[in-house]
Amino acid sequence: MPAVGNPQRYIGLMSGTSLDGIDGVLLRIDTDDHRRRLHVEQHAFCPFDDLFRHQLMALNTPGDNELHKAALAGNRLARLYSRVCEQLLNQAKCSASDIVAIGAHGQTVRHRPLEFDAGPDNGHPAVGYTLQLNNPALLAELSGIDVVADFRTRDLAAGGQGAPLVPAFHQEIFAASGRTVAVLNIGGISNISVLKAHGGVTGFDCGPGNALMDFWCQQHTGQAFDRDGAWAATGKVNHALLDSLMREPFLQADPPKSTGRDLFNPTWLAGHLTLHLQSSPADVQASLCEYTARACANDLQRHAADAQQLMVCGGGALNLFLMQRLAAWLPKVSVQTSDAHGLPPLQVEAAAFAWLAFKAVHRETASLKSVTGAQGARVLGAIYPR
Repeated sequence: MPAVGNPQRYIGLMSGTSLDGIDGVLLRIDTDDHRRRLHVEQHAFCPFDDLFRHQLMALNTPGDNELHKAALAGNRLARLYSRVCEQLLNQAKCSASDIVAIGAHGQTVRHRPLEFDAGPDNGHPAVGYTLQLNNPALLAELSGIDVVADFRTRDLAAGGQGAPLVPAFHQEIFAASGRTVAVLNIGGISNISVLKAHGGVTGFDCGPGNALMDFWCQQHTGQAFDRDGAWAATGKVNHALLDSLMREPFLQADPPKSTGRDLFNPTWLAGHLTLHLQSSPADVQASLCEYTARACANDLQRHAADAQQLMVCGGGALNLFLMQRLAAWLPKVSVQTSDAHGLPPLQVEAAAFAWLAFKAVHRETASLKSVTGAQGARVLGAIYPR
């Protein structure tokens, strides 16, 4: 284990529910003078090609020969991860020996924290499951760096949701003494961290982020996403459709809670669109954008009514129209991207997994009972030596 007092470098890799590609960061962690300071030294991005994106999307639902397909996808993902690591090292002009570990989250294709098995065994409650495609052993072999992966299952084993995992990281870098700050990550799914004025932390998944908007945009325009929300801005919200979407029970459930494409997917959307086939594609896009904004704003008002600042990260932070709609729903809240705190939106989650790797290497707990509902804080991640 590296000495805590020396500067250490970690790589964090994140391929999220947006399925657009891999963000990687090289994170330096300094712990001199009993203070921990984090600094992103490099950022790299590797996009997924259309075929691989389609393959990953298909693995989010049951299908033929999916175990074989999932294993091959995990192998390819590890090779792409290795490519991102090499790019980061080249940019930083350093070598694999300069990196303590890689935090590689993998690609979530199932997240069923409440999908119980056959029942209790010897007095112990059954647990759900989560599945992230990855091959951390192959990544360790290719990179020559220790790899930390499988971050969610330890929390599930302790009775938690296994997600979201980033609130503890948000607390370390965004918390402000004496005032409540909210951090909203909008990837394919949106999740919020509430950093309370007195030091407490809560966090949970709000519901859809970019996933439904990206799907609808791809289907009707051929573009992977609605850049700046420009297409949504041309449409008009179908309020009947929006009301139907807002009745989704997950939105009304109390935290701890987490979700994914298992729920918010094209089949789910098609069910809601059945009675609204007259809506133009642009109006549906506007309604989906409004849905994400309203669901997130409702959660902030419900669970962080005293927050005067909302920091937004993830790809959704780059959607100007979505940011405008968030601000419209939250007129008394300062809505800013995480850039305002010195960390660009597309680097936050990758930096979080570099930090989680640091925590695992040093056997420090990284989960929060107040967020996931687990029996207590746990050390997260399995280590694959180089």
